Amino acid sequence: MKVEANSNLVSIITPCYNSSEFIQETIRSVQQQTYSNWQLLLIDDCSADNSVALIKEIAEKDQRITLIQNEVNLGAAETRNKGLEAAKGRYIAFLDSDDLWASDKLEKQLDFLNSNAYPIAFTAYNLVDENGKPLNQTIQTVKVLDYHSYLKNTIIGMSTSIIDTEITGREFKFANIRTRQDTFLWISLLRTGLKAYGMDSILASYRVRSDSISANKWKAAKQTWFVYYELEGLGLFKSLYYFSHYLYNAIKKRL
Repeated sequence: MKVEANSNLVSIITPCYNSSEFIQETIRSVQQQTYSNWQLLLIDDCSADNSVALIKEIAEKDQRITLIQNEVNLGAAETRNKGLEAAKGRYIAFLDSDDLWASDKLEKQLDFLNSNAYPIAFTAYNLVDENGKPLNQTIQTVKVLDYHSYLKNTIIGMSTSIIDTEITGREFKFANIRTRQDTFLWISLLRTGLKAYGMDSILASYRVRSDSISANKWKAAKQTWFVYYELEGLGLFKSLYYFSHYLYNAIKKRL
């Protein structure tokens, strides 16, 4: 299928690194969308497995899918930025290489965005294990986040988010840090006065992997502190204020 060249195109950015175990299922969840006007940009960051071969095989049969290969390993931030540079759509969506979308995710979320003229939208999502088995845990949304409320509650799931660039512009990009790039992206966008709006429908599944960064909660907390104190430059007392709320909400959403 060919990409329709119109302003309703959704550009989906998926960084890949040694993703062969999950990438086919992830791509299939995009191909099964009830909303078909999308391009899927799969940016491989020098995988050592057969991810590239699997992606090429699928892309040959669906012209909406594009493989981009990094010449050297760049990390998730710069890999996503290459996706942003190649994106042709009005809407930017993110999907990690091991996560899954419900088949009506794009259709429902775009309607939510457009009917309300929202710049950024995110949804609730389920947690599944490495085999895709439900963990019977759902991460709910909140109705709206501004800069200050997001610093207290970093609840936007990357694979649930969509940005309308007609409202936000296209100047944003990920900071070149190894982790918490997504957190700092939302901080940077919301700092400008934009708001992100939560949709309480469960439209994605997040795979909890033992080797994932977020599996190590202490490490994740330290990285969030680095974002607040070093990158955002909030100072000691503001960093402590927002970080204490972050810890409370991080624990609360997992209970």
